[in-house]
Amino acid sequence: MGHAAPDRAEFHTTRWSVVLSALGPEGEAHAALQGESRTALETLCAAYWYPLYAFARRTGLGHEAAEDAIQSFFARLLEKRDWHADPLRGRFRAFLLGALRNFLAHERERARTLKRGGGEAWVSADDARLRYEREAPLSDSPEHCYERAFALALVDQSLERLQAEQQHAGKAVQFAALREWLGAAEGAPPYARLAQGLQTSEGALRVALHRLRRRAGELMRQAVADLVHEPGDVDGELQALLEALGR
Repeated sequence: MGHAAPDRAEFHTTRWSVVLSALGPEGEAHAALQGESRTALETLCAAYWYPLYAFARRTGLGHEAAEDAIQSFFARLLEKRDWHADPLRGRFRAFLLGALRNFLAHERERARTLKRGGGEAWVSADDARLRYEREAPLSDSPEHCYERAFALALVDQSLERLQAEQQHAGKAVQFAALREWLGAAEGAPPYARLAQGLQTSEGALRVALHRLRRRAGELMRQAVADLVHEPGDVDGELQALLEALGR
């Protein structure tokens, strides 16, 4: 993945920074800011529902219990002002897992799970169940299961953005042909066959794949930057997520 230096200005408008800004001493006095922070948190909750679901499943909860627990957890985040994010100020990923751990610890004794927030469904329950059964290695600890799912969510977001860019540029067919090779660590695409099918040259495809890989790295870095508060946190967070994918 690419390692271009981030623009410090971008950290004033990241979604996680917006959420954190509402937790300051004067946060209660700024209704507009609170509204913006709630919207940002709702967006983050929707994007990272599955990693927490995977964590809950790996701790021993069944599908329905895990689904209900995460629904209630997110509802509490959105309804209450006791997020206690300051000790984990730098990284949304760490805050989210720590908050869920605390929530589950206080809810273990429940006989049932209360679904708050109007019963809003963050993702398809059937999709989550099938994805967990397909993707989560039995050897994974709950923490690594969460970290790996979180990293995969960021990769998926980055590739979706890259696909949209390529479609806008009129290169959707070429992107579809090269997409599976974006993260290939070994081997090379069958350039001759692909070039014939796309009616282009092998050299042009090599250049195109190089540029796509570089752009995918930039988008991944941007996705990570949106979830930390300080520029200095990006490299460490990105490295941790890449290690989670490699384990």
